[in-house]
Amino acid sequence: MFGLENMFGDMEAQQKAMREKLADFIVESEAGDGAIKISANANREITNISIDPTFLKNAEAEELEDLLLVAINRALNSALEKEAEETQQLLKDMMPPGLDGFFK
Repeated sequence: MFGLENMFGDMEAQQKAMREKLADFIVESEAGDGAIKISANANREITNISIDPTFLKNAEAEELEDLLLVAINRALNSALEKEAEETQQLLKDMMPPGLDGFFK
């Protein structure tokens, strides 16, 4: 009916393709002058945590926890920004000609 089944199928395929594309975008953050490094993809999944062994030897548990929170939150915020950029581009590409400025 009115091609809605096809449209929703296309949207699902585009969403799946977007998730796959976002998985390839890696953002990184750090805290404690590089003592803690976090990598995440634009799907907001943490992909790596690196802790400088020298820092780890001398760190208090509370300091480590605080720096992990800072680095993780920075990475997730960067991932969210990248996801928003890519989603906006996808929506722009899906709009019929002449309506591409609709989401600005």
